[in-house]
Amino acid sequence: MVALQPDPFLSELTSMFERSTEKGSVWVTMKRSSMKCQARLKKMAAKGETVELRCLVRATDGKKNISTSLSAKEYLKFQASYATVLKAHMNALKKRERKDKKKAAEAEKVPEKAPKKQKAASSSKKSAGFKS
Repeated sequence: MVALQPDPFLSELTSMFERSTEKGSVWVTMKRSSMKCQARLKKMAAKGETVELRCLVRATDGKKNISTSLSAKEYLKFQASYATVLKAHMNALKKRERKDKKKAAEAEKVPEKAPKKQKAASSSKKSAGFKS
């Protein structure tokens, strides 16, 4: 995985989007990271040192992987630029069909079942001794 600075990362991400316009996908993940191992984090916490958390951003198109690490100060500028890149390349999206709308439409078509009527108890008394 290639670790880049934020600006080259965005330009490479743009080229990934352009390569995948006709066919393919681009996956972008963001997560909070301290960029240190767990043992070092525990030692720093025991000493009372503060740990600077960073944002790790990764992108892949299945062939090439790129990443960048952002501090809290860089994050706002990066987010604005990232939003611009996403808006520019969202034109190839397909509108998805929502299953919950289909279920709601089917529920409206089917009328509610009326409660079953109880059969009236027939009063057929046997009469003893009468023949017809």
